[in-house]
Formats: sequence, C-alpha cells, structure tokens
Amino acid sequence: MTIIAAFPYGKRDRSALHLAATLARSNGEAVRIVSIVPAQSRSFIASGSDLQLAAWSRERGRKAVAEAERAAADICPDVETEAVAVQARSRGKGLIAEAVDHDASMIVLGSGTEGARGRIRVSGTSDRLLHSSPVPVALAPKGYQSAPGSVIGRVTCSFRGDERSQRVLAQTAELSESVEARLRVATFGVSGRTVEPVWVEENSRRADYVRRVKAAQAAAIEGVDEIDIGEAGTPVEEAVGIGKDWKSALSALDWGVGEVLVLGSSADGPKSRVFLGSNAAKIIRHAPVPVVVVP
Repeated sequence: MTIIAAFPYGKRDRSALHLAATLARSNGEAVRIVSIVPAQSRSFIASGSDLQLAAWSRERGRKAVAEAERAAADICPDVETEAVAVQARSRGKGLIAEAVDHDASMIVLGSGTEGARGRIRVSGTSDRLLHSSPVPVALAPKGYQSAPGSVIGRVTCSFRGDERSQRVLAQTAELSESVEARLRVATFGVSGRTVEPVWVEENSRRADYVRRVKAAQAAAIEGVDEIDIGEAGTPVEEAVGIGKDWKSALSALDWGVGEVLVLGSSADGPKSRVFLGSNAAKIIRHAPVPVVVVP
C-alpha cells in the first residue's frame, strides 16, 4: 500500500514528509508525495486567461515535483518515494482522490509554519479531511522532524471506554502490529468534565475513576483478537491522564520519541469517513506527538 504525504510547494514545512517517512520506514510502504496545483478550466473553448492558467499550473506542478524530490532525497533517501503534482479545485478533494485512486493506507498532513512549535495546527485542508476522509488522517506537529532511519516506537490509543473505543483499539492494535511498535491504551480525564471536580472528595473520586477506567481498558484489551503483542513478550501498556484541562491531562503522561497517538472518529459522522468530535479536536490541539485519526 501507499502513504499519501501532502507537500506544500514553496513553503518551509516538511513535517508531513518527515512523519510519512517514519511511518513508511516502519511498515515497508512507499510514500506518494502529492502537491496540489490549481485545476485547469473545464470550458470547451479555452480563453486566453484559461490557457495562461493552464501553463502556470503546469509550471508550478513541475517546480513542486522538483522541490519534493529534493526534499525526499534529503529527508528519506532510504524510503521508496514518488513525487507528483495533481490538479484539483481544492487540496482536500485532490488528496482524497489520490488516496482512493492509489489504495492509500493514510493521508499525512503537516501543521504549516504558523501556530505553536511542537503542537498541531488544524488548517482548512486538514479540517476538511478530518470530516470527510475515507482513510486515516495523520497530523504532524509544527516543526516535526525525524532522525535518519527513525521508526515508530510506540502507538497510543486514546480510549474513551464506550463501544466505539473497542473498534478504535482494534484499529490501533493493527497499526502497532504493522509498524512493530509497542501498544499503549490511554484514557484522558478533565476535572469538572469527564472527572469530578478536584475539590469534591479529590482523592477518593479520582481513585475510583482510575479504577473504573483501568478495568474498562483491561476488558477492552482482552476483547480484541488482533492484540497479540503481549504474547510476544511485550505487554500492552495502560495509562490514565487527569488534569484541569485537556493540555494538562495529556501532559500527565510520558511521551517518547517516535510515538503516535490514535484517535477515533465521532459516532455522529458517517461510518466509512473520518468525522472529528469536539473532545477529539481538543486532544489534537494539545497533543505533543503526531496524531492519527481513524474512520
């Protein structure tokens, strides 16, 4: 299969290519580096301005491919890559079409050059994909870079404890197995929202919450047939992060180099498409590692 990596021609952001290369290196897939350029006019009789746009688009595509090839030679010479320029009326539609046409395992996006370094910024394109992509969408934090030869070391599943979480855990287990990485199941709690406020019998309330969450995690792990990592000698890790807000809840856990966090879509969206819920959107904004959102 193929990983689609969005390549923003003319910008300094290389985070998507770094992440795509790390994922591809981990599971042996190839990377298709895609730059979206404006589509030509659909009119039967092209005007002078249409012809100028077509020529400009072709030239922009040629330069984008050359720039992407140079970036790939510098970042991931050990990974099989192909750089292409695709004409589309929107970046989101163009990337989805590429993913469908090439049976892609996921689409990888960067966070651009704006926003806080080390955090994920959801752009207009990524927002579109996070509400319509038929394949998983991976988001790299701003400035994300991978060392030469780096691979995925651990995959963490964001576990809510509901029925949908069981399917997300199964998908996360498949991902961790495909990249030969450790698997962790983590639940995040926010005081006053998902957990009782800190001032209400703090110790007993939180202890009870952690017990219930870990029991649910253990039951979910036992119920997923794809999880056989423990049989190979590496047990599935379990963790609970609690904080006054989503940022502190995520910061309560340790995060390693080469780690990705997996989130599931909201139950309100189509089953075959990614559809981001409000809590998932907040987790993405505060995640200190790349995030993969699965349909």
